[in-house]
Amino acid sequence: MRTLVIGDIHSGLKALEQVLQRAQVTVNDKLVFLGDYVDGWSQAVETVNFLIDLEKTHNCYYLRGNHDELCSDWLVKGENNPMWLHHGGSATVSSYNEADEAIIAEHIRFFDSLLNYHLDSSDRLFLHAGFTNLKGINHEYFSKTFYWDRTLWELALSLNPKLNKEDQLYPQRLSHYKEIYIGHTPVTQLGRTTPQNAANVWNIDTGAAFKGPLSIIDIDTKQIWQSDPVYTFYPKENGRN
Repeated sequence: MRTLVIGDIHSGLKALEQVLQRAQVTVNDKLVFLGDYVDGWSQAVETVNFLIDLEKTHNCYYLRGNHDELCSDWLVKGENNPMWLHHGGSATVSSYNEADEAIIAEHIRFFDSLLNYHLDSSDRLFLHAGFTNLKGINHEYFSKTFYWDRTLWELALSLNPKLNKEDQLYPQRLSHYKEIYIGHTPVTQLGRTTPQNAANVWNIDTGAAFKGPLSIIDIDTKQIWQSDPVYTFYPKENGRN
């Protein structure tokens, strides 16, 4: 059984369908989705519908992203968050304008069911963003950190690549896990469009909301599959650009 990690989708359903096909995903694969399913392109409702249906036939782990929480808050409370609307929320609102009450209720249940993190039997940690407690995820004070933090990736990037876990200077925060898989901060900010590794952290957000592709990685072999740049599927839209 392969364990495949899927980066931030941001409503790019067409790209998701393509990359799942390119990876030749089967029911025998374990699929870990790193969050941010909505906000960006025009297919928010269709993307969540697809994920709900996929879980009926595949072994899926759906993690919570910050955009998923923002969307859920809007669906449940009608919160008008100008910052959210500016960063992809407007496209999501337009998508849900076509959805009926039953679909919205089902999607609220989906968002409520999302996981803050997943830790497998090999001490490989999966979460959308990061954590800050030096003792690890079980000691984190604020659950929102799991899908809002950016310091974990910044820490990994700042390390001397020659450091290893036995080194006295190796960050305690990273030492608890064999590998950590995150999204949240697009690697396109580094001028890259493929998943990036720093220390024991792998960032799989390859900028699908902007000009990058959507990516999948096999965590055992490190084989990578990518969609075409997501914006090419939506030529009349701006995404989060």
